[in-house]
Amino acid sequence: SLPMSAPQEAVAELERAAGLGLTGCMVYGRCGQRHLDDPVYDDLFAAAAESGQPVFLHPQLPPQDLRDAAYRGLGPEVDLALASFGWGWHVEAGTAALRLILRGTFDRHPELQLVLGHWGELLPFWLDRAQSLTHVAGLRRSVAECVRENLFLTASGMFNPALLRHALAVTTPDRLLFSTDYPFQQPSRHDIETFLSHLPAESHHAFTTTNAAHLYGIPT
Repeated sequence: SLPMSAPQEAVAELERAAGLGLTGCMVYGRCGQRHLDDPVYDDLFAAAAESGQPVFLHPQLPPQDLRDAAYRGLGPEVDLALASFGWGWHVEAGTAALRLILRGTFDRHPELQLVLGHWGELLPFWLDRAQSLTHVAGLRRSVAECVRENLFLTASGMFNPALLRHALAVTTPDRLLFSTDYPFQQPSRHDIETFLSHLPAESHHAFTTTNAAHLYGIPT
């Protein structure tokens, strides 16, 4: 994790950690009221791209004013669930990733790799509409190209074959990573093997092992 409230210190910490042999970092889509695509973070993304450090974008609660406007009135437990694991987390993370694309982050740093959980935090499932933002934002590469070339998608324990099929329709098998979102999701071996049966046998090892090893530079 990085001190995102102090952007230049975040760069220094990423470089320090990389020097120790750590691979990758985790961030949220905003820090306070500052979005992850704010220009103050561009040096951080430049450093991540140059050092080959993948950036994992983790979901977070919507800001308070948005929670008040869109996630209230159903009772405390339902309000919180709606704003977090049931919906709000994933909208926030997917929007943050899309904002990074629209800001031209991946045009400036084509080697930068972003990792999204939960099969891409809704973004791949609305890609046809998001693609239409390409020309409005004046991007050199389309939104869909950035998704295919700069994003890795993890399963996060959502072992639904329909989600896998759609992910394969918008990106390539080498961009998919197995994960279980432990301890929140604890699938059995049978659950995992049943899910893997929906992948070609030759893709099992890549999905469960070598894709992540290649991304993070981990020997296998």
